[in-house]
Amino acid sequence: MREEKGHIDSVYCGSGVDGRGLRCVVFFTGCNLRCPFCHNPETLFKQGKETSAGELCDKLKRYKPYFRKGGVTLSGGEPFLQKKFLLALTALLKEAGIHVVAETNGQIADGEIVSALDGVIVDVKNQETDDLSSYEKFFSLCERRGCDFRITNVLVPGKNDAKEKLAALAALAGKFGKSVKLLPFRKLCTDKYRELGMDFPYENVREAEAEDEERAYKLLCAE
Repeated sequence: MREEKGHIDSVYCGSGVDGRGLRCVVFFTGCNLRCPFCHNPETLFKQGKETSAGELCDKLKRYKPYFRKGGVTLSGGEPFLQKKFLLALTALLKEAGIHVVAETNGQIADGEIVSALDGVIVDVKNQETDDLSSYEKFFSLCERRGCDFRITNVLVPGKNDAKEKLAALAALAGKFGKSVKLLPFRKLCTDKYRELGMDFPYENVREAEAEDEERAYKLLCAE
């Protein structure tokens, strides 16, 4: 288990928004989607540093006194793509008494992974589609496996802030007794795309302002 290898981009310690309490975030590389608003384009492809589950766990354990009531969040990219590595790392971290959640796009409904985690944060990607059936499947799996899950959604003006879009999102979350945490669209990643020689598909889309977020929450709550 300790020797299982995977690919990560980086580790960031000090996040207060990726799960309960302070957290260390491990950014896995590789993703099965190409979201036009992705703020981590450097993690889209399976590159970066190869590491073993044991080596990474030992590194993360050194931060345990720091995050105390928090834990480790597996992010990316899409961590569910590296199943064996994710499972090995999660098992080692939990043996050390560390709370482990994963941030996922909800497109890989894997019961073994869901059961191994303490929780998941699912970002609903409804900016370019109206089909939310894959998320209903994923949320149903979480319920059956007793895995706590949270729902987030990147609010992009002109893309998914219309009343109809928000109503569908509210209906999906409400079916499972959940609320939605909106993440206002930002373009802090522009330089990353430029450095990687990649086009940023939403470069000409405006950022979400406080007024957009306030309006969207009102519509969500009205449904």
